[in-house]
Amino acid sequence: MVAVSLDHKDLRILEELQRNAKQSIKEIARKIGSPITTVHSKIKKMEKIGIIKNYRAILDANKLGYSTLAFIFVAFSREAGISQRVLAKRISELSEVQEVHIITGDWDILLKVRVRNVEELAEFVVDKLRSIPGVETTLTCVALETETETTYIELRRLL
Repeated sequence: MVAVSLDHKDLRILEELQRNAKQSIKEIARKIGSPITTVHSKIKKMEKIGIIKNYRAILDANKLGYSTLAFIFVAFSREAGISQRVLAKRISELSEVQEVHIITGDWDILLKVRVRNVEELAEFVVDKLRSIPGVETTLTCVALETETETTYIELRRLL
């Protein structure tokens, strides 16, 4: 995939949005020293070409009762008659799954799963995940603590 060409103002706008996507276009324009119309059109352009995918609130999963975080390695079975990408897509549709990655190495797919407790995790793995055709074996790693969890992309190197 080819990286999109962005100018200095585009990158400054993205930095500001990553810090606080709730701030107004007027406030961003003031911070980066550009007209409001320029900032608005640049944001619209970046939304249109898919650089800005969405705006979301970042929730505290623990405070909402989802205190169990697990990473699950999945081995893909070619005998199921589906592709690895189709399997990854099916897994991504499960509500407990936050991330699905097709990976290299001894395993084929890596999942990030968030549930309320170990019992819910067991139910997810045994009753849901392992019942999907194409899932051969799984290895579950439960996170004991999370030091950092972010979607922030360092853009300063591009400035």
